[in-house]
Amino acid sequence: MSEKQKTKPQVLSLFSGCGGLDLGFEQSGYETIWANDFNEWAAKTFTHNFGDIMYCGDIEKIDPYIDRSIPDCDIILGGFPCQDFSMIWKRPGLNGERGNLYKSFLRFIDAKKPKAFVAENVKGLLSANKNKAIETIIKDFESIVPGYLVKVQLYNFAEYGVPQFRERVLIVGIRKDTGFDFVHPEPTHGLDRIPYITAGDALKGVEQIVSNNEKMNPKPKTIEMLKLIPEGGNFTDIPQDHPLYVKGMISHVYRRIHRSEPSKTIIAAGGGGTWGYHYPEPRPLTNRERARLQSFPDDFHFVGSNTEVRRQIGNAVPPQGVHALAKSLLPLFAAQYDSVDLYKLSEKLQLMTVKDRLKFDTERHRASDAA
Repeated sequence: MSEKQKTKPQVLSLFSGCGGLDLGFEQSGYETIWANDFNEWAAKTFTHNFGDIMYCGDIEKIDPYIDRSIPDCDIILGGFPCQDFSMIWKRPGLNGERGNLYKSFLRFIDAKKPKAFVAENVKGLLSANKNKAIETIIKDFESIVPGYLVKVQLYNFAEYGVPQFRERVLIVGIRKDTGFDFVHPEPTHGLDRIPYITAGDALKGVEQIVSNNEKMNPKPKTIEMLKLIPEGGNFTDIPQDHPLYVKGMISHVYRRIHRSEPSKTIIAAGGGGTWGYHYPEPRPLTNRERARLQSFPDDFHFVGSNTEVRRQIGNAVPPQGVHALAKSLLPLFAAQYDSVDLYKLSEKLQLMTVKDRLKFDTERHRASDAA
């Protein structure tokens, strides 16, 4: 290993999926040294792009306290399963079959004591179980010895340079004894900032890419329905008196991109018009087009069937969306910061509601700008 490689913060990746979160951090100066996921095809995609560092298996059967094959690390990343917290589907939250998988994330943090961790989840986590889920998760993370200061923020990744409106919760924990005063980074794109990256920008030249770019053959009925839907529209634009009108759907059904805006959220699964649709062509988006809208580079190859690759892309964190976060953490690992008393700051945060915690960094940014 070269000296340059040795200086990179070392990442342990959990619930890795195809590696979107890890890629965003690697693009920002980190190195992933071990990863885990249960899905065989996602693990194959990860291995294809990151090398032979993936352990494919059930995380609940891994003991990070005694397994010597799991290296020590500087930071742990992971998007613990979010289906039980999603706002699209029914939300059992912490009571769901998969809701408590975050406890495996806790075990790894407790065993490895990284200087920091980053956990990603859906927006629905903030309101699941009548707001009790996020409160419980924060308390559990904060209780890990030697203690972590936990910062929660709702990100819209379009505001961080992704050509897609996609809201996700990012939970950042900083080990208190480091004294590193982490602040969630301000958005970079949007009103009074750098203009959004649009779907049209993202898809320029995509037809020249071979990898994962197979076009699907939609049914004639689907083509006729799409012809009735304008740029940026969805099924609700079909006239109610038209024979192809459908009702009782949710907003992402037969949703077409608008070339002058970021796309709406790319989803992982579902049939009946949920694939996301091109404009002006009346067809589903290809997986490479979805990957572009998720900010994956063209040399990132996905392994599996069309449906499986769609799932991997839709479940991923857009790499570009976490660049600002990853870079804001780098001073921690280079010891290039003024130390503060995180124990006192943590006590202050623990007296706040989750809603007030979400505002905390925003108010600090405003105070800093005013000064």
